[in-house]
Amino acid sequence: MNAEEMSQLLPHIAAYMRNSMSSLYLAALQLAPPAEREQDPALDARAALLDQSYYRLTRLVNSLTSAKYFSSDPIPLQDGDLVALIGSLFEEVESLAGTKGLDMRYSCAMDQHICAFCPEALEQVFYQLISNAFKFTPSGGHIFVELRMSRGQVLFSVEDDGPGIPQERLNTLFKLQPGKIPASPPHGVGLGLPLCHRIATAHGGMLMVESRVGKGTRFTLALPDQQVGRTVVSDLVSDYAGGFNRTLLALADVLPADSFRIRNQN
Repeated sequence: MNAEEMSQLLPHIAAYMRNSMSSLYLAALQLAPPAEREQDPALDARAALLDQSYYRLTRLVNSLTSAKYFSSDPIPLQDGDLVALIGSLFEEVESLAGTKGLDMRYSCAMDQHICAFCPEALEQVFYQLISNAFKFTPSGGHIFVELRMSRGQVLFSVEDDGPGIPQERLNTLFKLQPGKIPASPPHGVGLGLPLCHRIATAHGGMLMVESRVGKGTRFTLALPDQQVGRTVVSDLVSDYAGGFNRTLLALADVLPADSFRIRNQN
């Protein structure tokens, strides 16, 4: 199956899964209502595991839905403030870094920068790169996020001081490899980075990686500094998260179960 065929099939599979998952979520709410969870820590702990599993499945479904970006159809771009988008997303994930024992820093010298991008797509790139950094950086490690301009490009990067990536994996990191899905964590199903790469190229940009074993990894998304003269206002957060906490949803694979306790979700 090529990328074009996959981009048509996987969203249909995702829609089928969403219908079944809705029933599971309603059943879980009836078994552990929020009011009872607030009063019963043991029940809340058990329900948190259910919530985490549901969020993980939802994240997978979102990835299947996002296979639409592998099609040859252009991604709809609009002019927006990239500084505001990245800054707001960073604030959300920074509050959860402590649950993994990680230190996060953000650097951006710009107060505002208007350029053309697809907010929904870039939000997915942001969360994928942050999720990878959370996943592979050990407790006590550091994650450095940066947004800057250079030679007519806007550069967004996520750097960690984790174990790094072996050279043999670097050569295939952004390629879809059907039939070679890792059998166990932490590598996921192999859609995330190829999806990020496709989103980058659909913007007329590129996704780059630098890594040294034992020293850490740096992913950099380079976008052309251009505008399309079109600004569209829409509820993209709702589109991506389906009404759930979008940060918990995006990082469901890497956060501890305690992050999904009822009081931590409020």
